[in-house]
Amino acid sequence: MIVIILSILFFSVPPLSSLFPTHADRRRPPLPPGPKGWPLVGNLLQLGTKVHQALQHLSNSHGSAGLLRLRLGTVDVIVISSASAAAKCFRSNDTKLSSRPPNSMGRHITYNFQDLAGHIMAPYGPRWRMLRKICATHLFSTKVLDSFQHVREDELATLVRDVASGRDAVIDVGAVVNTCATNALARELVGRRVIVGGEEAAKFKEMAAEISRLAGEFNIGDFVPGIDWLDLQGLNRKMKKTRERFGEFLEKIIDDHRSKGFNHTKDFLSVLIEMHDSANEELDDINIKALLQDMFIAGTETTSITVEWILAELIRQPKILARAQQELDSVVGRNRFISESDLSKFPFLHSIVKETLRLHPALPLALPRMTIEDFEIDGYLIPKGITVLINLWAIGRDPAAWPDEPCEFKPDRFGSSSLHANVDVKGNDFELIPFGIGRRMCAGINLGLRMVHLTTAILLHSFDWTLPEGNMAQMLDMEERFGGTMPKAKPLMAKAMPRLAPNTYL
Repeated sequence: MIVIILSILFFSVPPLSSLFPTHADRRRPPLPPGPKGWPLVGNLLQLGTKVHQALQHLSNSHGSAGLLRLRLGTVDVIVISSASAAAKCFRSNDTKLSSRPPNSMGRHITYNFQDLAGHIMAPYGPRWRMLRKICATHLFSTKVLDSFQHVREDELATLVRDVASGRDAVIDVGAVVNTCATNALARELVGRRVIVGGEEAAKFKEMAAEISRLAGEFNIGDFVPGIDWLDLQGLNRKMKKTRERFGEFLEKIIDDHRSKGFNHTKDFLSVLIEMHDSANEELDDINIKALLQDMFIAGTETTSITVEWILAELIRQPKILARAQQELDSVVGRNRFISESDLSKFPFLHSIVKETLRLHPALPLALPRMTIEDFEIDGYLIPKGITVLINLWAIGRDPAAWPDEPCEFKPDRFGSSSLHANVDVKGNDFELIPFGIGRRMCAGINLGLRMVHLTTAILLHSFDWTLPEGNMAQMLDMEERFGGTMPKAKPLMAKAMPRLAPNTYL
């Protein structure tokens, strides 16, 4: 016990040189303001269970213009909580904010930072740029996305027919969308569906949700490195176990793919295996597993979470739901399913998706950044090697950027004559950055947006949505559950009544 206490003290107490600054240090700008913390743990105890909300409160109380400094254990952290602060940081300093801090997630979930896409936890550098280019060329390019349009439409048609066949059933919206998104993405990644049957779907969703939950935990060992080996919260053990389970799932897919050969339409895994077999030293089976894990987690749960929030908001506001359905009917009618080529004709639908991403970003906090150089913002120093958190949830509710009832669901704020008519979600407008920003923003944004828009359009067009009898829409529980992602605390259970011509569902 004495050894443990001494190790905590040794690694938690700042060095003497930091207590007695040099003349050069005194000339440097100050760090942004922040609240006083407790000895050893700093501000960790002030984060609570809903970290995104706690960070917003601390920023409002102790920060300056959306910049907040915290000490989490031995680690200094800068939190960005406003659109103006994000703009000042990233317009001129994106490269300086382009690396990732080493942490337990990178070590235990992404195979010690071997995730190929590089947009998750890999360090910034030439290899990161090369791997990112592979993904952009062979998975996320417009040409590749267009070639798999029929896959997304086919999986959604299957979902609609399955839901229509059980007219009186109450469905778990997030679960059925997750299965659909997973199989659509799997056909693009590995050439076949990977979930068949309810038990398999539940197992996959549970593994994906567990990885997301663990990724959102604040691991004390990341902030007090001297005690990481103790694994006081058991998070390292849980991360390793979950990664191993998911790894076994992926190994079966990869082995099966190799044994059966490539499909006529070359999927992404075929490309990776060809690169691996051509003696590309940058690629091995661990890289491939890490990438597939990235894609399945980031590309499925975020889609189902967003669609679930959309439907929850619309069920609570039936007039907005009816207006969205009217727009879809006016373009498509009621005798066929919506196709991806129709999506550009639905401006109100796009406003609904934007408004949902503003209020309910699938990731409330962007994955942490680490600075590689010093820079200044508003007279404050953002020093080299410091961890930076971007509170996407708080930025979406920033009253300076969203003066008209920022916490209310109002899709018309994106209408053609509104102040935010031209705001998009692709990192160009700092008040709405649900996919992150700059070099480290989500690489799969275009695929994600296609899937969210198409899924939402088809579900709204194909069904009338209500809550089970005895439940009032206005009383629908809208509590969030914080983690690496931000689903509803209670899954949305709803009834779907077919509204198209009966032969459409055949």
